[in-house]
Amino acid sequence: MIEKTHIKTVLAIVLAMGMGGCAKEEAFPVLADFKATIANDDISVPVEVAIVNSSEGADNYRWSFEGGSPSSSQDKNPGTVTYDKPGTYTIRLTATNRDGSTDTKELTLVLITAVEIGFTTEILESNYSPVEVKLTNTTQGANTYHWAFEGGTPPSSDMQHPENVVFTEPGEHTITLEAGNGQDTYQEQKTITVAPYLEAAFDMEVAFEDDDHQVPVSVSLIDNSTSATGHHWTFENGTPATSTEENPVVVFNTPGTHTITLEATNGKETKTVSKTVTVYQDTNLRVFKDIKLGINTAHSSNHIGAFFSATAREVYNQDQVTTENGPLIDIVYFGLNGNFSFNRFVSPDEAESLTFEPIPGAAHTKVINLQESCGCSASLSVAEFDAMNDDSLLSGMAIEETNAGMQDFDDSVVPRIVLFQTRDGRKGAIKIKEFVSDGQDSYIIVDIKIQKQGS
Repeated sequence: MIEKTHIKTVLAIVLAMGMGGCAKEEAFPVLADFKATIANDDISVPVEVAIVNSSEGADNYRWSFEGGSPSSSQDKNPGTVTYDKPGTYTIRLTATNRDGSTDTKELTLVLITAVEIGFTTEILESNYSPVEVKLTNTTQGANTYHWAFEGGTPPSSDMQHPENVVFTEPGEHTITLEAGNGQDTYQEQKTITVAPYLEAAFDMEVAFEDDDHQVPVSVSLIDNSTSATGHHWTFENGTPATSTEENPVVVFNTPGTHTITLEATNGKETKTVSKTVTVYQDTNLRVFKDIKLGINTAHSSNHIGAFFSATAREVYNQDQVTTENGPLIDIVYFGLNGNFSFNRFVSPDEAESLTFEPIPGAAHTKVINLQESCGCSASLSVAEFDAMNDDSLLSGMAIEETNAGMQDFDDSVVPRIVLFQTRDGRKGAIKIKEFVSDGQDSYIIVDIKIQKQGS
């Protein structure tokens, strides 16, 4: 009984073992998974893609990197893949294990070209209104464009290469280009400057020696035009008759009113402006009124001078005399003091005889201080002086130097006429109108009439 029981037990174990050996094993599953990361999400080539494998249950890996470098790999973690060209690419991972399980995952990359924005402007002809501008788009990697032309015609464009733009309003105008690649938008600006509208304008400046407008009169023209590149002058009765200089000089030899016309151009338009100048018959007489000449103390104290130049039209004191203006001095006044008991006009080259410092380069002037005691043939009354409108009286005079003519005078006769003749033959007359007593700053007030050129 016991033995039979044992045999049954053994058979049961054997059967159990046999049944167990015949059972079918189940394969372990595989899950293929990975992440692809682009730095800063910038999909503009060149791009480096970092691959991180997160598959489960796999022993072997086959990577395919379409368009990438490397193009394939069997490493679990292939690291970084580089893409140099834009396009659409697939990253594929096939993961397997020893049980024969397989899984695949794909990821699609869309890569674009980086945008390098830029454009150039070219002003055609000139920047004077209207200004036509040619645009050249040098942008790389963009597929959308928007142009804005501030104050331009047209005002905007979405073309890659827009037509020429025209600006008419003077001032600065901004040209803006926005270019995109589907991911980012870039912007660049340039400024176009339109010159002010053309305006013709000029000033006239009569030569210093011709400011009495007596012929001949030399006139300098000063162009004040705006946005002008060319000039054409016309001078009625002038010499020359025309000029294309920017700032010409013209001489009028005929008395009357003459028209000066300027045509200014900038190559796109022309504007004209005219002015008149009136010149008079030559009297050969220069007139100075209310000239102050100081006594000796005033002259030497850097206040009212005693040296007069008709050429320079200046009164000089001792400190103002130089080697340049010394030869231009025509007459010298000496007043002893504020009592005006001793007064005399002397020749510049004899100034040092009356306490003055020598005048450098001084010329000689003949002087008649006292017509009443001179006994000279030359004489001029106050009435004749006042009525003198030309040099006819002066030109007929013979100015002589005599001892009596060089005598001093006081303030008992007012007005007084003093005659003189310069070394270059210019004859003149001084009318002493007033003796002004002011201590050391005392002075006389005179009118002077002198020939512009010697007779």
